[in-house]
Amino acid sequence: MTIDPRFAVYHLPSDADFFAFSSAWLGWDAVAGTEPPAPDLPPLPLPRAQITDEPRRYGFHATLKAPFRLAPGTTAEALDAALAVLATRLAPVTLTGLALTPVGRFLALTPADPSDALQDLAARCVADLDRFRAPLTPEDIARRRPDRLTPNQRRLLDLWGYPYVMDEFRFHMTLTGPLDPEPAAAVAAILEPHLAALAPRPYRIDALCLVAEGPDNRFRLVSRHLLTASPAT
Repeated sequence: MTIDPRFAVYHLPSDADFFAFSSAWLGWDAVAGTEPPAPDLPPLPLPRAQITDEPRRYGFHATLKAPFRLAPGTTAEALDAALAVLATRLAPVTLTGLALTPVGRFLALTPADPSDALQDLAARCVADLDRFRAPLTPEDIARRRPDRLTPNQRRLLDLWGYPYVMDEFRFHMTLTGPLDPEPAAAVAAILEPHLAALAPRPYRIDALCLVAEGPDNRFRLVSRHLLTASPAT
């Protein structure tokens, strides 16, 4: 049985060195579609492949619209065209920087300071492209463990197909799977100097990227559309 691929809208870093290091750390480059060599790092508390197993297939990214299957009557080409138009209507977002932060049991890079412009950008991606998203199946809903969601998150899941959008959205670029506190602290201490040296500061989000899930369940870049609207004044 053929399973329809899923698509998503990502932020992928435009800085080559930052993206290359972070992709090598995860073990998957979503732009090149390759497994880069592991970076040279001090001894880790667990094997790198184990630490990064969960986020690896997605590549180094921040999700703006979570993976979804296409609605009947829509096409990948039409989705890409709509994303291109949306990018012309949105302005780049500049953050003061990124910070390595625990997000639950995961380590991720998050904005150093809050950004209303970034929240608005993500909300537009969710809402403006939702006509391309197939409705969730009962199996899709069950995988989200709705019994563990707050009432607001469950409402967002029903509305937008994902519980962590709109006022629940938190921009993050995942670097590990779930870790216990001690190994998480050790991994953070090893990664932080490299990320601090490589992550641009200020940090600019300047494009919307369409990615697609392959037969190997890994995500690859389809297209990148620069954000070209003028910032609000």
